[in-house]
Amino acid sequence: MAVPEGQSPSGTSERASRREWGGLALLVLPMLMLATDLTVLFFALPTLSADLDPSPTQGLWIVHIYGFLIAGCLVAMGRLGDRIGPRKLLLTGSAAFAALSALAAFSVSASMLIAVRALLGIAGATLMPSLYSLLRVMFRDERQRRLAIAIMFSAFSVGGAVGPLIGGALLEFFWWGSVFLINVPPMLLLVLVGPRLLPERRELVRVRIDPASVALSVTGMLAVVYGLQELAAGQETGSGSVWPNLAIAVGGMLVLTVFIRRQRRLSEPLFDLSLLANRQVAVSLATLPIVGIGVTGLFYLFTQYLQWVAELSPLAAGLWTLPFIAVNILGAMSAPALAARFGAPAVVAGGLAVAALGAALVAGVVDVEVSLPVLIGAFAIVGLGQGAGFSLVSDLIISGAPTEQAGSAAAAQEVGGELGTALGVAVGGAVGVFVYRTSLPDSVPPDVPEAAAEEARSSVHEGADIAESLPAHGPELLAAVQEATAQGFQVYAVVGAVLTAAAAVLVKVTLARRSDRAGT
Repeated sequence: MAVPEGQSPSGTSERASRREWGGLALLVLPMLMLATDLTVLFFALPTLSADLDPSPTQGLWIVHIYGFLIAGCLVAMGRLGDRIGPRKLLLTGSAAFAALSALAAFSVSASMLIAVRALLGIAGATLMPSLYSLLRVMFRDERQRRLAIAIMFSAFSVGGAVGPLIGGALLEFFWWGSVFLINVPPMLLLVLVGPRLLPERRELVRVRIDPASVALSVTGMLAVVYGLQELAAGQETGSGSVWPNLAIAVGGMLVLTVFIRRQRRLSEPLFDLSLLANRQVAVSLATLPIVGIGVTGLFYLFTQYLQWVAELSPLAAGLWTLPFIAVNILGAMSAPALAARFGAPAVVAGGLAVAALGAALVAGVVDVEVSLPVLIGAFAIVGLGQGAGFSLVSDLIISGAPTEQAGSAAAAQEVGGELGTALGVAVGGAVGVFVYRTSLPDSVPPDVPEAAAEEARSSVHEGADIAESLPAHGPELLAAVQEATAQGFQVYAVVGAVLTAAAAVLVKVTLARRSDRAGT
């Protein structure tokens, strides 16, 4: 029987009006800005460095401190949104983001820019939980909410993909500060128009924010993400020691363990662990880091392959990742219609199975001599399945939580995503370097000096540099370096396929079958 216009399939008048869809268009702006700001400095750093003259360490902090602070502050900001209202937190954070972006554009020293980028990260952490919490309020119809979340998911993918390209284009005509000033107009538009289009959530939690819990959550997340990313960076370049960064990451996990134990004792916890009693929420949250390790690690090694094996420039390598982004968005936008027919858990499980198949195909075709379009095609299958699965995982988390805890659920979702990304880069880098170091000696030409061969084993970067410096046998050593790099990518494609398939089975067994038995 046809559903009357203006009603949801359940028969209630919950379908969104033009105001809600206009509000969604407005919410896309901060999502784009958040993602763009994570990657826009990739090409701007050399120009920025010529003006501010940062040390190598300062240069790394300029790029990464923003993401570190976002990850560290998500839990606290999610709970704050539940307390004061997601719209109020979003508009306050957006105003701060606009002001800080303008301040960053006119920084007079590297230290000032690092400090402002840190504050931008704190402001950015207010946005993501608020965005998803508002979607729960604005789109009470299940199909419309899933479509809205798919649009937001796609906006984040687009922002991250075009960030480096926007940065490069702006630097052709303007100074480095322009990459920050582009944030100001969209955020001001959100602040001015948001009160008219965005509703405030009625269900608020009037709880006290525990300062000790805030300190523990921020410290723990910062330590974990920082330790894992520095560990991955050290493996890529062959510099530094593994143990200090590993100790920082482990220390962060211990701090988070203390945080969790404290939440169990508090009558008004910063993060209510009762959310995890909901199987739909708990399984979906567990899926995020599992798939993150598999797919993000594979994507990371894919970019390394494009630069070191295919010998593409950073810009050309970035352009070759766009097919993955495009089909990732296609998968996300197709997911709501598929979920309406087959059920969200079944589509998540199926999407992850497709991603696992794509990773297996990558493992089967990757080689030094493989045609790049063939490899891109196989890798695009990973993006298609991951896009379909992950957009619905977000909906399962947000819809599974009580309305008054939607901000905390959204924050937990983002924490899971951040951990999956950090672990993916770290684990992918570790496996890639391990395979590289163990396989390189078997393919190094015997005439290469032993000292040069040993130095080349430290990292792909070092191996390529040594090969270029050798007057003789350099091309043979470079070919060996590229072959070892390709083998590392191939091995991790198998790891990614196994992890993603395991996540698909987890969702199918725990959620999809339960949904089938319930007749949904």
